[in-house]
Amino acid sequence: MDELKKWLNDERETPVEEMSNFFSQRINIYDHVHLEHWAKEYEHIADFFDNNLKTLLDIGCGTGLELEAIYKRFPNINITGIDLSEEMLNRLKSKYQDKNIELVAADYFEYPFEKKQYEAALSFETLHHFIYSKKQTIYNKLFQSIKNGGYYIECDYFACCDEEEQLCLEEYEYKRKKNNIADDAFVHIDIPLTFEHQCDLLRNAGFVNIKILYQNDSTVIIRGEKRTGIFE
Repeated sequence: MDELKKWLNDERETPVEEMSNFFSQRINIYDHVHLEHWAKEYEHIADFFDNNLKTLLDIGCGTGLELEAIYKRFPNINITGIDLSEEMLNRLKSKYQDKNIELVAADYFEYPFEKKQYEAALSFETLHHFIYSKKQTIYNKLFQSIKNGGYYIECDYFACCDEEEQLCLEEYEYKRKKNNIADDAFVHIDIPLTFEHQCDLLRNAGFVNIKILYQNDSTVIIRGEKRTGIFE
């Protein structure tokens, strides 16, 4: 925890960047940086999906690094990918021009993706920038978007304990206040939650059988299922 405290202190006065600008300015190094951190997870993410997957919603898909493994295992799958950055989506589109994929440049908190139904949904390293209420909103929408009997998989950065979570949340609040950031503005600040608090939010949305499928230090892959009516 001492290492985290030192890093937070060192970063305290670093200017805060708006989310879409942060990624747009780093588009030429995005793939390299992400593969440097999560190459194994990108390579094996498809292993955590059930057989015969036909439809998938991928929120915060960026340049689609996670889709290489998914298309390798499910070559005929239909995917909807949503991301704030149109530049990122253009990179993704150039990689998979021959695939069944719908790309949406939008804020996934606002875009009504829940109007369609998918067998599964995925988020990969995109939700650790949001507070409880925002995460609850997106989990509610994800639950609505998934067919009964379907499931949600999330790969993300999790806090190891309540202390780490609280330290990051305090830094988040400090930076927003210091920089006079509007409540509705998305900024690139990490605020990971513990697995226990993630589970609370997912259960509130309606997900059941929430479990950890994989863990490599702070990188965790979890799954939650939608089981209502005859599936109860």
